[in-house]
Amino acid sequence: MVGQAVHEYCRASGDLVFPYDHHSLDISDSDGVHETLRQDQPEFIINCAAWTDVDGCELNRDRAFAANAEGPENLAHASREISAGLITISTDYVFDGKKDGFYTQRDQPGPESIYGLSKLEGERRAQLAYARTIVVRTGFVFGPNGTNFLSTIIERAGRGEKLKAIRDAYGTPSYAPDLARRLRELALMDLPGIFHVVNAGDGVSYEEFARAALDLSGHAATNLESVEMDSLDRPALRPRNSRLKCLLSDALGLTPLPLWKDSLSTFAALELRSGVAAKG
Repeated sequence: MVGQAVHEYCRASGDLVFPYDHHSLDISDSDGVHETLRQDQPEFIINCAAWTDVDGCELNRDRAFAANAEGPENLAHASREISAGLITISTDYVFDGKKDGFYTQRDQPGPESIYGLSKLEGERRAQLAYARTIVVRTGFVFGPNGTNFLSTIIERAGRGEKLKAIRDAYGTPSYAPDLARRLRELALMDLPGIFHVVNAGDGVSYEEFARAALDLSGHAATNLESVEMDSLDRPALRPRNSRLKCLLSDALGLTPLPLWKDSLSTFAALELRSGVAAKG
């Protein structure tokens, strides 16, 4: 989802883009990474690759660390070799979720899942391997081509599916096309560090996001069941609060991304148009 958004935005901005998928570039394969980047010689690399199946990571630590920790490290070494800049995308799940309010770069990470731990390790390995690394933490990502709850809720509601949404877990939504724009801006700035990139606005629960999405798309919320996070009994722990705020963006003159509700409205309209087109 994010990779496609970055590809589309950068290409529309006039960039020559190498849109690697997993088959053309497995970032856990160090030799393959070095060979591909030596051949193509990009000026900047934006790592959108990750294994984001949170429960799957909990059950397969080795695969999680190969994709989420070794992968960014391999990219960092290869980027250094060809003198390319590097952005690697991390997650709000590096935090334990026990804080009230927003998490900033001043807060100490404390992941409680293998997914969060592997992503934090990826941050640290990449930064250690290459000083010219930018880490972007984000979360609650939604947008076209997504497969997660936030991205598929309008489509699923249109099919009349019964839905469950968590009322006691909060984050800051991030619209993939908005995230892509900020990633390119950070690449052009080429300023190493950790950035939190999310849409503007107060945090929201999964349930509140779902109800807003259904309202904007004209679907009734009668099939939406409100549940508590602990009732789902999933293998991996999730942070109850993972809202993010950036301490650096304003100081660097980066304008806030649109309000998440405005971007959700844009997304809902896009989903509705796609649905109409699919029906002919």
